Amino acid sequence: MSTNTIEAIPQEQPAKRSNRWGRIAVWVGLFLLLLIVGLMLAKRQQGPVRIGSQVPDFSLVAFDGQNYTLSDLRGKVVLVNFWASWCKPCEQEAADLESTWRYYQPGGEVVFLGVDWTDTEPNAKEYLAKYDISYPNGPDLGTRISQAYRTTGVPETYIIDKEGKLAYVKLSPFTSVQEIKSAIDALLEK
Repeated sequence: MSTNTIEAIPQEQPAKRSNRWGRIAVWVGLFLLLLIVGLMLAKRQQGPVRIGSQVPDFSLVAFDGQNYTLSDLRGKVVLVNFWASWCKPCEQEAADLESTWRYYQPGGEVVFLGVDWTDTEPNAKEYLAKYDISYPNGPDLGTRISQAYRTTGVPETYIIDKEGKLAYVKLSPFTSVQEIKSAIDALLEK
């Protein structure tokens, strides 16, 4: 007796199709994630902003609520100091920075901005009170400013000339008022 058998042609099942697209989506997502991480690492490898280059603009809302935008300060020498209340080397330079600020403040040609990095507001305000710091200070919310300047830690200080170009970088604490004044005076004479 003969039986006629019909061979079925295998067809792809819908579940296998959706698995394939799911795997493709996972690989594309992974690729995009690696691309983003790679770009961030490349930016980090550039090092800090270079002397002579135009500095990134930023806005800083000070702890007293006042807003400072760097580009609005063109025509003045601007000292930007990155610090944190938990930073022991920051404490070493706090009094010298404040003393230097009080020396230049009456002339109006120099502005100091303190950028509080990865800190809590109560601790930051306590630090400012402890060292009687009167120049404007505010938090670096989301570390946007420190990322733009590609800082490597605290304390770090960037002095910007009247045209908005980086003129001086200090990647450690200042050791004296005279050291700070020397960097600023050179820019005021130009």
